[in-house]
Parts: sequence; structure tokens; C-alpha cells
Amino acid sequence: MIRLSVRLAGIATLVALSFPIFEAAAQQQVPAAPATEPSAPAPAAAPVFPKPDPGNFTATSPTKETVNAFLQNNWGYDETRIWQVQAILKTPVEGVSKVIIFVGDKSGKQKVSGIAFFVLPDGKHIIAGEEVIPFGEHPYTDARAELQAKADGPYRGSAMKDLELVEFADFQCPHCKDAQANMDKLAVDFPKARIVFQNYPLSRIHPEAASSAAYGVCVAKLGGSNAFFQYASAVFEGQDGLATADGATLTLNSAVTKAGLDPAKVAACAATPAVVAQVDASVKLAQDLNINQTPTLMVNGRQVSANTPYETLKQIILYQAKLDGVAQ
Repeated sequence: MIRLSVRLAGIATLVALSFPIFEAAAQQQVPAAPATEPSAPAPAAAPVFPKPDPGNFTATSPTKETVNAFLQNNWGYDETRIWQVQAILKTPVEGVSKVIIFVGDKSGKQKVSGIAFFVLPDGKHIIAGEEVIPFGEHPYTDARAELQAKADGPYRGSAMKDLELVEFADFQCPHCKDAQANMDKLAVDFPKARIVFQNYPLSRIHPEAASSAAYGVCVAKLGGSNAFFQYASAVFEGQDGLATADGATLTLNSAVTKAGLDPAKVAACAATPAVVAQVDASVKLAQDLNINQTPTLMVNGRQVSANTPYETLKQIILYQAKLDGVAQ
């Protein structure tokens, strides 16, 4: 997995524009009980944002309505989150605008954060930190259409693509192995969804990932999607065996056998130029979609970490389905 230290402007600011804000998993140490019982703290209240200055809206594009629609698409799954567009400013670069947002939560427990990003002249992308991110009132439409046309991996669930969850994963990636628990739960909780496995081997850091992907392509060709997911489960389970070339051969052959197929036939298939090209095409699809970590789950074009805490992940999927008019 390629870990992102900062996807957008800052971990407490724009990360949530394309990925949900994750709660810290580590518990704080419990302090010793006080000698006397303190009085109950006053209940927190929603923050009051400062009134925007009209003089800070010097750019003609994007409009405040477009920015709010973009944020609603990204953050609307979390009913506790509130925000205010504070400024939309011209910059010295023609067509590039700077947007400033204040964001907090209704409980008032989270400190209000200031957020800044730059909208590009095409009106369809923003730059935040080192990342270029889809923008607009419907920021995921283009990615959704591309996935519907090109995501050709084996799938579970519906043949229809109304709600399409496309997982980009690497068989040698430990975080991808961890994400399979989430993916299995999604298959149960969203039986009407089409849940696609798309190969994204990160060969520079995982030398056996590409061969594992090629074997998987051939398992799907020879045995269908059910055989593929049996194979995938076995490869992830035996992932430690991929650490060496000899170990990988044993691990992949064992996984093929568990899927009910002949390892020799699958190995011969995996070595063909057509299968290698199919794996390369899947990698290119990921790169074209600006996916730079595994495992990534595309929810009707919306990019989310497949290792997002499950209840949050489920909440995002339900919200995206609602936005896209998909009944669940």
C-alpha cells in the first residue's frame, strides 16, 4: 500500500474532501479519580462561524452554491458536520480561485478548522496540498462512467451497475488483506450492489503482486467469479508465502487448487501476453482515476479507503446511493 501522509491540505482539514475523517483508534489513558466529585461540565454547543465578509468573494467562479454542493456531496453522509464558505478569492493566475471554508461539528466538541483549496480553470478539479481532486456539484460522475465502462474484473452481487463498488487491490499488500473483512460484510449488507475486484499490483514494492494478479485473471477466465473469490481468499490467507518467488509459486498453485482448477493450466494462461496486457490495463485504469493507494474502494466513482471503519464505510455507501437515486 502507498500510504498518504497528507492527501490534501492537512490531516485535520481537507483530507475529508475525498476520504472520511477517521476517528483516532487509540484510547487515552484513564486519569485517576479526583478527590472530590467535580461539577458537571456545561454542554457543548454548535460553533458560531464568523460572518463572511462580502469583500472576500472576488472570484466569479466557482459560486458559493457550487462549493456548498461539492461539500454536501463529500460530507453529507455525516449529519453532525457543519461548514461555512468563508471566501472565494481571485488569484494572480487567470481562472484559478482560492476557496476558504470553516468546518466544525454540531456538538461543538471538535475544534473549528479552516480549510483552503484552489479551484482550477476547468471548474472540475481542485488542488489541495499535493493532490488533484474532482470538484463540482457532481464530482464523481466522470469517474463513475469510466468505471462502468472499464472495470472488467470478477464481481459479486448484481450484474447491474446502478450501485457499483470497485475495489482496487494488490494481493501482496497487507492492508488489502485486512480490508477483505470489510468487503465480505459489504457483500452481505449490499446484495443489490455489484462488487468488483480490480487488480492494482504495486510491482515496485511487491514483486509477486503482478503474477498473483495474472493468476487471478486466469482463474476468473477458466472458473468464473466464484472460483476467483475462492482463489483470492486463499491468496490473502497465505500472503506470507508471497515473500519469495518459490514461496509464491507454492502459494498461488495451492490457491488455484482450492478454487477447483488445474495449477498447470492457470500458470500457462497467466504467462500469455493477453493476460499480462489485461493486468496492465487494470493498473492504467487505477492510475487514470488518480488512485494512489491500495486498497481503494470506488463507490459509484467516489474514492474511499477500503479500510475505513465499517460503519462509516456503510454510511458513505448508503449516502452515495441516495445521491445517485439507487434504492437499497
